Amino acid sequence: MISHKLSSYLSLTILILVFLAPLASSDILAKYCTDNGSNYTANSSYQSSLKLLSTTLSEKASSSPTHLFATDTAGTVPDTVYALTLCRGDTNASACAACVANAFKDAQQVCAYRKDVTIYYDPCYLRFSDQNFLTSIDNSNQYINANGENVTSPAAAFDAAVGLLLNAVVDYAVNSSSRFGTGVEDFDQSNPNIYALAQCTPDLSPNDCRACLDQILNARMKFFSGRQGGRILGLRCNYRFELYALFSSSPLLHLPVPAPGPAVTPSVDRGGKRIKSSTILSIALGIVSSALVAALVFIICIWSRRKRQVSLPYLSSMESTQSASLPVLDLSTLKVATENFAERNKLGEGGFGAVYKGTLHYGEQIAVKRLSQGSTQGIRELKNELVLVAKLHHKNLVRLVGVCLEEHERLLVYEYMPNRSLDTVIFDPEKSKELDWGKRFRIISGIARGLQYVHEDSQLKIIHRDLKASNVLLDFDLNPKISDFGLARLFEQDQTKDVTSRVVGTFGYMAPEYAMRGQYSIKSDVFSFGIMVLEIVTGRRNCGFYNSEHSVDLLALIWEHWTNGRTLEIVDPFLGSFSEDQVLTCVHVGLLCVQQSPVDRPTMSAINAILGTNTPSLQIPSKPAFCIEDISSDSETREDVSRATRKPAVVSANEVSFTELEPR
Repeated sequence: MISHKLSSYLSLTILILVFLAPLASSDILAKYCTDNGSNYTANSSYQSSLKLLSTTLSEKASSSPTHLFATDTAGTVPDTVYALTLCRGDTNASACAACVANAFKDAQQVCAYRKDVTIYYDPCYLRFSDQNFLTSIDNSNQYINANGENVTSPAAAFDAAVGLLLNAVVDYAVNSSSRFGTGVEDFDQSNPNIYALAQCTPDLSPNDCRACLDQILNARMKFFSGRQGGRILGLRCNYRFELYALFSSSPLLHLPVPAPGPAVTPSVDRGGKRIKSSTILSIALGIVSSALVAALVFIICIWSRRKRQVSLPYLSSMESTQSASLPVLDLSTLKVATENFAERNKLGEGGFGAVYKGTLHYGEQIAVKRLSQGSTQGIRELKNELVLVAKLHHKNLVRLVGVCLEEHERLLVYEYMPNRSLDTVIFDPEKSKELDWGKRFRIISGIARGLQYVHEDSQLKIIHRDLKASNVLLDFDLNPKISDFGLARLFEQDQTKDVTSRVVGTFGYMAPEYAMRGQYSIKSDVFSFGIMVLEIVTGRRNCGFYNSEHSVDLLALIWEHWTNGRTLEIVDPFLGSFSEDQVLTCVHVGLLCVQQSPVDRPTMSAINAILGTNTPSLQIPSKPAFCIEDISSDSETREDVSRATRKPAVVSANEVSFTELEPR
C-alpha cells in the first residue's frame, strides 16, 4: 500500500515537473563573457547597435518559421556588432522572438559591457561580438550538461540504444532543410521511451552539419555513459537526449525496440520477489546485438570510404605541398543518378563538356561536371578544382561532393543549385522581377563574404581569376555560392601578385592590368566583383554592352550618372521598394572596385565592413578602367541601349563552366 502511494506521488511529481519545465525555459543555461581586452561603455555607439540588433535579429529569426535562425550586423567600424541566434526547431515564432529579445537583455546584465557574449537558454541561444565570426563554422563556447542520475537498465544496452537513436536523429537533421531532427525510441519497461533531438544552424551545408554533430557525438560516452540524459550545446550545432519528451512537437522519427534474442536464463530471487532475468537479458542482448551490427556496418562503411578516398599528390602547381583527398563515387552510381547522363538532365555545356543534374540514392541532388572524352581542354582546370575546392569550406562556396575517375571518365560532383546561375536570373526580363532589392543585397553580401574567405580567411590564399555572374550559383533560398575554381591560382600567404603569359577568363570582368599585362592579384578579383555589383544593381550586362554606333558602355553610363548625382535613374526598375542609401553605397563600392589602379581598389574585408555599416565613410572613386567617354545625351539612344541590355542574352546554362581566352 505504502509502495503504491509512493509510486503515485512520484508519478504526480514527475508530471508536475514536466508541466513546469516550459515555464523555466527562460532560465539561463550557460553564459560565456569573453574577455578580449576591450569593453564598451554606457550610451556608446556599440550599446546603441546592440539595442538595434535586439529588435532586428528577433524579427528576422521569428519571420523564418522553418529555420528560426538569423544573423545580422549593426554599427560602423570599429564599433560594428556581429550577431547570431538560433531557436530550437520546434519553437513557435512568437516564443522565438521573445527568447532572443530576452537574451539581449540578460546578456548585457550578466556580462555587463562585454563586447563578446554567448548565452544559452533551452529554447534559443545568442552570440554577439565585435569580431566577425559569422562566416566561421567553429562550434565554440560549448555547454555540456549530464543528467546526474544513472539509468536503471543495463548501462551498456541503454548506451547502445541512445547511440542508435542519436545517429538516426543526426541523419534526419543533416538531410533536412531546417537542419533539425527529433526522435523517440522504444526501450524497456523501466525506461519505456528515449527522446532525442539534434540541430545545426541552417546555413551549414549537410557535410559541415554532419562534421559538427559527429564531433560532439564523439564526446557522448565520455560525459553521458549510463546517464539518463545529456546535452551538448555549441554555437553551430547541438544535440540532447532524455527519458522524457524534450520537444513540444511530435517526434519526426520513431524507432521500435530491437527484436529480442533467443537467450534463456534462470529466474533470480531478489528479496522474496522472483524476477525473470531471461526477459531483461533477452531485451538487453537484443539491443546490444543490434548495436553491434550497426556499429559493424558503420565501421565497414567508414573503412570502405577511407579505402576509396582518392589521393591526388600528382596534381599540377602544388605537388610538393598540397594534395587532395576526396570521396570517390562509382561511375555506376552516377549513371543511375543522372539516368545514364540523359539529355533531359543536361544543365548546360561548355568547352570542357557538359553538366548534368542527378539524384543520389539517398535523395541528395547533385550536379555532375563531365569532361569530354578525348579532349585535353580542361585537364588543368580539373586538377585545380580537385586540389583547391576540396580544401575550401564556406557557406558561400559551392561544395564539392566527390570525384569519379573511372573508365576514362573524368567527373566532378557538386551540390545542386536549384536556382542555377546568377546571370540566368538578373539578365532575364521575367526572372529578374523575382529579385527585389533585399534579395539582391543579400546576394552581393554573400559573394563578398565568400571572396573574403578565399582571399584572406581560409588556410589557402586563392585568386579566382574568372569571377562573373555565370559562376555564382543560387541555392533554394537564393543564397549565392561561388563556383568554378578551374582557373584559380594559389598564392603564398605573403605573396601579393603574379604574372602569367596565358591570360584566361572572361572579357568584361577582367581587370585592366590582367587583360593587358597578365598581372593578377586579389585586386583582380575585386575588379570582377565590382562589375558584378554594378550589374546586380542595374540589371544590365557589362560584357557585350558596348554600342559601337553611339560609343556607350555600362561603366561609362554609371560613371556619368554618378558624377551628375542621378545614380538612381539607372537602377533596375524591378528592385521594388529599397533603401536609397544602401543602393547608392553599393554603386559607390562597385565604382571603387573598378578603378584603374589595383592599389586604389579596396580589399574584400574592407568591402564587407562597408556593406555591414549603416553610414559608411567612403573615399571618392577615380574614373573606372575601360570607361568609354563619348556618351550621347540623346534620350532615344539611351532608351535603345537600355532595351538592348534587358533582352535575354545568350548565356551559358552551365552553372559550373569556365571561359578560357588565349592570345593567338
